[in-house]
Amino acid sequence: MINVILFVVHVLQATALIYFKRFYLQWSVMEHHPKHIMLTCVYAACKIEENHVSAEELGKGISQDHQMILNYEMIVYQSLEFDLIVYAPYRSVEGFVNDMEEFCGVKDDENQMLKDLQETARLEVDKIMLTDAPHLFPPGQLALAALRNANEMHRVLDFEGYLRRILARQNSKHTILQLIESLDAIDAWVRKFKFPTEKDMKHINRKLKSCWGHSSHDDKKREKKRHKSHKSLNEAHNGPTLA
Repeated sequence: MINVILFVVHVLQATALIYFKRFYLQWSVMEHHPKHIMLTCVYAACKIEENHVSAEELGKGISQDHQMILNYEMIVYQSLEFDLIVYAPYRSVEGFVNDMEEFCGVKDDENQMLKDLQETARLEVDKIMLTDAPHLFPPGQLALAALRNANEMHRVLDFEGYLRRILARQNSKHTILQLIESLDAIDAWVRKFKFPTEKDMKHINRKLKSCWGHSSHDDKKREKKRHKSHKSLNEAHNGPTLA
């Protein structure tokens, strides 16, 4: 049961991440605040992955106004061009692990090793999902890259031999070298990614607040200027006043 819950959480997280990144391919953070879009993407992901949580429940759970989530929902869908199905690599990992059982001729003791391999691969997919690799490579290759890294830790099977078996069975036009090159490229994306430090996050947050606050300040200045201008015109029209 716990594994099922973890799987669902991984998938929801992946779907929301993809929505979020795709949204900002079209918009700027100066147009829509990332926090609002992030929460709306989580809400949309829950819907699409058939684990619906009401906006009221989500807002209450994170102490946010649920109406804000609903206000942004259609903007997010339109920005995604209503293409809402996300094929996250987690399902591909499960499929490959099931296939590996036959490839390895699994015994009872090896079955636990494959389970460990799968759990580690899920964590590897989590890392991949933070990068731009999901926009550049198909889910199957992302899953294989995760499984290859997990296999380097657990040493469950001859991974290159398994890749050759896949290509032969599918009569693929790709060579083993081309496939390995793609997996290496995915690994490179993961290596390049760095989590922002707490200092980085504070700097980004200050910068974002400054940008949004600066816009608000300008609006106030423009309103004040319009008010003065309107007052001057009235005085000119009515002539001087007596004390």
